[in-house]
Amino acid sequence: LPVKKKPRTFYSAEQLEELEKMFQEDHYPDNEKRREIAAAVGVTPQRILVWFQNRRAKWRKLQKLSIKSNRKYPASA
Repeated sequence: LPVKKKPRTFYSAEQLEELEKMFQEDHYPDNEKRREIAAAVGVTPQRILVWFQNRRAKWRKLQKLSIKSNRKYPASA
């Protein structure tokens, strides 16, 4: 049986602003917090879960790139 993928969720600028603000406060919101965010943003808690997973992956990638560039170009004394 083929697995049906969920349609992609597109977020408005206001929704993204709210999600980013929540991400700055807590990278790992619990179930209750996810439900609150979902109600505030207007999507399902499952979509919030996925958004935070993707955002943490992006954050880790940026951290790695930042560390690499610091090694490549160390601040001069």
